[in-house]
Amino acid sequence: MVTTADPGASRTSVWLAPRHSAPARRRSEAPSGLDRDRITGATVRLLDAEGLARFSMRRLAAGLGVTAMSLYWYVDTKHDLLELALDRALGELPLPRSAPADPAAPPAPPQDGWTGRLRSLACGYRRLLAEHPWVAPLTAAYPNIGPHARAFDSALQRLLDATGLAGACRTGAHLAVSQFLHGCGGVARRAPDGDFALALDVLIAGIEAKAAARPGA
Repeated sequence: MVTTADPGASRTSVWLAPRHSAPARRRSEAPSGLDRDRITGATVRLLDAEGLARFSMRRLAAGLGVTAMSLYWYVDTKHDLLELALDRALGELPLPRSAPADPAAPPAPPQDGWTGRLRSLACGYRRLLAEHPWVAPLTAAYPNIGPHARAFDSALQRLLDATGLAGACRTGAHLAVSQFLHGCGGVARRAPDGDFALALDVLIAGIEAKAAARPGA
């Protein structure tokens, strides 16, 4: 069983390890109709349907109509698949138009100013966590260095560029926003919308106050 903090000991992230491939002499024996993309999509659907605690390679293979060992032609461990599924889900998050995004991802609605774009990003992330409850614990358990995770952080960095903050204030704002977004995952399905909106208002007001107090503002 995969738990909320079970990434395995001393493992290398799937995004840093060499791409898994079968030995050339046996590549022709690989099961037909499978590839890493299809397996990742099935992993997301299984996690959505049954949750993180019930995820297993055996259940995933049964849903695909193959043996569990067939999956290891394309990934080394179940943790690799969970990392891939995590980044696949993050790819559903609409990013502000000022940041480079996956062309396949839905565009975020236009917003005026960095405050509007930050609200849009935060609310979109909250919806993502509610739709995929397994994303929050995986975000805590694994490094977030896949392409969609990097696009997400790039979007946040560009938002903070627009605040005019620099140095320690800029670093603090980035930390505050990141922890707010990731921290809200544990209560995304319980906290009333009004409480979330109020907390976001306080966060934005704090950043605005810091930006207004900077020299030359």
